[in-house]
Amino acid sequence: MDAESFKRQFLPYHPRLYRIAYALTGNSQDAEDILQDAYCKLWNKREKLGHINNTEAFCVTLVKNLCFDLLRSSRKNMQEEAFENLSLSTSVSPETEAIEQDESKQIQQLIDKLPEKQRQVIRLRGINDCSLEEIEEITGLSTVNVRVLLSRARKVVKEQYLKLASYER
Repeated sequence: MDAESFKRQFLPYHPRLYRIAYALTGNSQDAEDILQDAYCKLWNKREKLGHINNTEAFCVTLVKNLCFDLLRSSRKNMQEEAFENLSLSTSVSPETEAIEQDESKQIQQLIDKLPEKQRQVIRLRGINDCSLEEIEEITGLSTVNVRVLLSRARKVVKEQYLKLASYER
């Protein structure tokens, strides 16, 4: 495949791919980086792409997977920042702040123990503040499944946290 046929085949999808990457990452620079990576991967594999029936679906899946990779790699940093910055009041005592940080760490540990799908959904909704539609797009699950997983994850975290809190007293 030469450069012109590559452009004709894949560049028309650019606006849609950008919107998907932006929706998943929430950042225009990350979305642009993901698209650049996607086009590099497509270009490097251009000779093997002739057998693909639906190139648009292939490109969407590629971009979605690259977004997942980025979210996974940055997930730990975002979680640490989110829980470190979790503070209800700016005028709290050092003791109260230490207690809140401990509680945040405990909640993070409980979330880490959830099954993968529940963990992913609760992080996307609670930490990344994604809408249900964005979570549906990212995970490939239906809105009903997202709501069920979110509800179950919250219930489990709450129950486990209350057990820990009552045990510590």
